[in-house]
Amino acid sequence: MILQPQIQGVIARSCHPIGCKAAIEKQIYLAQQQARTSDMPRNVLILGASSGFGLASRIALTFGPANASTIGVSFERGMSDKGIGSAGWYNNIFVKDAAIKAGRTTSNIVGDAFSDQTRQMVADTIRTQCGGKVDLVVYSLATGIRPNPETGEFWRSSIKPIGEAVEGYAIDFEKNRLNSVTLSPASEQEINDTVKVMGGEDWLSWMQFLGQNDLLAEGCRTVAYSYIGPEHTHAIYHKGTLGLAKTHLHQTRHDIDALLSGINGQADIAVCKALVTKASVFIPGLTPYLLALYRVMKAKGLQEGCIEQMDRLFYNKWNRQQDRDDEGLIRLDDWELQPDVQDEVNTLLAQMTPENFTQIADYEGVLTDFLQLNGFGFSNVDYDQPVDIEQLKTLVP
Repeated sequence: MILQPQIQGVIARSCHPIGCKAAIEKQIYLAQQQARTSDMPRNVLILGASSGFGLASRIALTFGPANASTIGVSFERGMSDKGIGSAGWYNNIFVKDAAIKAGRTTSNIVGDAFSDQTRQMVADTIRTQCGGKVDLVVYSLATGIRPNPETGEFWRSSIKPIGEAVEGYAIDFEKNRLNSVTLSPASEQEINDTVKVMGGEDWLSWMQFLGQNDLLAEGCRTVAYSYIGPEHTHAIYHKGTLGLAKTHLHQTRHDIDALLSGINGQADIAVCKALVTKASVFIPGLTPYLLALYRVMKAKGLQEGCIEQMDRLFYNKWNRQQDRDDEGLIRLDDWELQPDVQDEVNTLLAQMTPENFTQIADYEGVLTDFLQLNGFGFSNVDYDQPVDIEQLKTLVP
């Protein structure tokens, strides 16, 4: 079967497993170029390990100088009558295969990270693979819904401003268009539900579970990922429902710090740069900013993807107190927020229209990153070559 991209708006309905393998190999190569630093984690649990920053964290720590043993948790689907499966399914497979070939120890747990069953599977795997304890927990779950454990119903997040409507642009990758959008303000219910889904409550719950089951090593650290961004994005992000959820995440860090104090542990927030991820493309108003940011940062030699960000986190900033801001947050958005970068980005945004955005900004770069999330757009993959479906059916995470 020959596989081609199937895009609906900003949703990819297909993936290319061979391209997913190429993406994994590219990230592994970059991780292998890093220099070792002291006190690196050796046994790592990654919650949300199949794409974006979670996947990059896993690759950086497994294949970089840390040589860590990793357990990746994700909720992905394999091949079925409904389709080829998700890119994350194949990412898990190819990471594990590469780890085994490199002599690393790694496990995949495919399941709902909110369920008690998955938590028990994680506990059992930590005991058998990691000698009973982990020294780093990466929390990188990206989801739009979370079950209420008391009622069985679902909280659903909403990407909306607060207080007043916001107008802006959003990319349509399917039709290569920049569409005008108007977002109405969120209701109190939408605000509360977004905080429930994307705030810090589940992160804290996971750390409590791991602590109560004596699965955290002395000095164990945990890190979650956040975004703040410049003033231009604040109406829809930092001051919107997403921003309130991230504020709750930041506040939860202090609760987890207190929880870990008895084992001399620590909770961290790493504030990342704006990037094309499976989550970020759904944020109206952010995608035009990405178009301008990519062009400016590439011209200045500052552009990073998820793996470059995670390499810089773990092999440059991880143990450096001077790379934290006044709130103790690890700032990986430092290059993005340089005044010269933001000045040039704002100039481009002021000029950008639905008629000229492909010429003045980096639409091709943003589109390529979007395609590569799903295994398409790699120059070293022959997309005219049929994929062996029967062989894919034999692959399991």
